[in-house]
Amino acid sequence: MEVTNVLFVLKLFSVLGCGLIAGVFFAFSTFVMNALARQPPAQGIATMQSINITVINPWFMGAFLGTVAACLFLTVTSLLKWQQPDAVYLLVGSLFYLIGSFGVTIVFNVPLNNALAVADPNSTDGVSLWARYLTDWTLWNHVRTVAALAAAAAFTIAL
Repeated sequence: MEVTNVLFVLKLFSVLGCGLIAGVFFAFSTFVMNALARQPPAQGIATMQSINITVINPWFMGAFLGTVAACLFLTVTSLLKWQQPDAVYLLVGSLFYLIGSFGVTIVFNVPLNNALAVADPNSTDGVSLWARYLTDWTLWNHVRTVAALAAAAAFTIAL
């Protein structure tokens, strides 16, 4: 496969990957977290703990981390081919996803998930943590959603 075709495939994969991940994040921001907040705290905590375990699967991680890999490659490509008309869109899309989706996940959402993982759903500390978790995790999830969607838009323009 020639370089132009490989680059097209990576752009297309990035559009689809960013869009798919934006959709997952959007679902959590618009109804999953609201549904969990309506449950008694112990049930909400236990359900989110289960979600945080089951999300580590080949399908989600392949889409999430595969898009990271494609964005890393497209970042390098954009810098090496800066004179190309689509280079700025490749760089912007990559940075939106790498910083706004992947980076925010690692720096904010994962530590919140790790704290929730060891919380006792039936304790007062667990209930207090859950109240903060719902607000903080959802805020950072909104950021991830917008970033992944913006990345998909930039990659679409680059196509």
